[in-house]
Amino acid sequence: MEAGIVGLPNVGKSTLFNVLTSSQSAESANYPFCTIEPNEGIVSVPDARLNKITEFIVPQKVIPAALKLVDIAGIVKGASQGEGLGNKFLSHIREVDAVLQVVRCFADDDVIHVSGKVDPLADIEVIETELMLADMETLDNALPKVQRTARSGDKEAKARCAAIEKCQAHLAEDKPLRSLSLNEAEVKLITGYGLLTAKPMLYVANVDEEDLNGESESAVQVRQYAEKVGAGLVCVCAKLECEIAELDEEDREEMLESVGLTEPALSVLAREAYKTLGLQSYFTAGEKEVRAWPVRVGATAPQAAGVIHTDFEKGFIRVEVYSLDDLIEFKTEKDIRSAGKLRVEGKNYVMSDGDICHFLFNN
Repeated sequence: MEAGIVGLPNVGKSTLFNVLTSSQSAESANYPFCTIEPNEGIVSVPDARLNKITEFIVPQKVIPAALKLVDIAGIVKGASQGEGLGNKFLSHIREVDAVLQVVRCFADDDVIHVSGKVDPLADIEVIETELMLADMETLDNALPKVQRTARSGDKEAKARCAAIEKCQAHLAEDKPLRSLSLNEAEVKLITGYGLLTAKPMLYVANVDEEDLNGESESAVQVRQYAEKVGAGLVCVCAKLECEIAELDEEDREEMLESVGLTEPALSVLAREAYKTLGLQSYFTAGEKEVRAWPVRVGATAPQAAGVIHTDFEKGFIRVEVYSLDDLIEFKTEKDIRSAGKLRVEGKNYVMSDGDICHFLFNN
C-alpha cells in the first residue's frame, strides 16, 4: 500500500516528503518540475499504543507500522493534454493507492507560485480537473472495446459497459469518482483502469508558521472544501517541520512546546495517511520485539497473518487475541489467559484495530 503526494509546483510537497522520509537530498531549486521521476520513501506511523505495550512486555526492539510514500512531480493546468511533464506524472498517480494533495496556504515572495498568487481553492480545482479529464479519457478509450465484446453477449462485458457509463455520467457532472456510490461488483469491474479520482484523497494544508492550527482564510477554505467532499485534512507548516526534524530530542520537545504543539504535525499526517489508505494496526508482542502490523480495515485473521508471512496465511489454524485494555488490567499474558480474556478466533474472524495477536499455523 502506498500514497502519492501531489500538488502544483512549489507548494511544499517535496519538502514535506523529504522530512517525512528523512531524505537527505540536496536542496531543490525553486522552480517548477524540480521533481521529475517520483521519489519513494518509507514512513513510520507513530502509535502511542506501542509504548504502552512495552510497559508490560519488555522487548529487545520496537517496530512501528510503516507506509510507502511517493513524491510525484508538480501537476499544472493542461497536464492531461501533456502540458508541463503531463501524462508521465498522471501515470505515476495511477500506481498509488491514495492521494495526498498538498495545498499552499502560505505567502512567501521568495517562493514562486506557478499561477502568480496564493489561491488554494483554485489550486485544488486545477488538480481535480486534470485528474477528472484523465479519467474521462481513460474511460472513453476503454468503452468501445468493451462494447464490442458486450455485443457478442458476454455478460461481464455488459456489466462493465454499464459501470463505465455510470462513471462517465458522474465525471460529466464535474464530480470525482470517489464521490460516486458503486457496489462491490462495479468496483471490481473498473479497478483495472487505475482511475485517478476514484482514489481516496487527503488534503494537506501547508500553512504559515503563525498559523499552525489552520485558522487563516486560506486554510479555512481548504478545511471547508475537504469537509464538503468528505475528505480528511491535516495542517502542516513544512518550513517549521524541517527545523524541528533537525533538532535533537530534548530541543525538539522544547521547540514543540514553544509553538504549542504536543507532537510534530508530520506525525499526525503519517497517521491520517495511514487511515486514508484504509489501514489499521494489529500488534504482536514478545521478548524479541513489539511490532505494529498494517492490515486493511475489514481483513480476516488469515489475511492479517499473511502480512507477516504468506505461509502464515496458507497454514492458518487459529489466532489468540487480547486487547491493550486487557494487558493494562491484568499486566501479563499469563494472567490474561487465566482470567479467560484470551480469545481464540478462527478463519472468519475480522480483525479489530489494536488487536494483540499470536497466530498458530501449520508449516
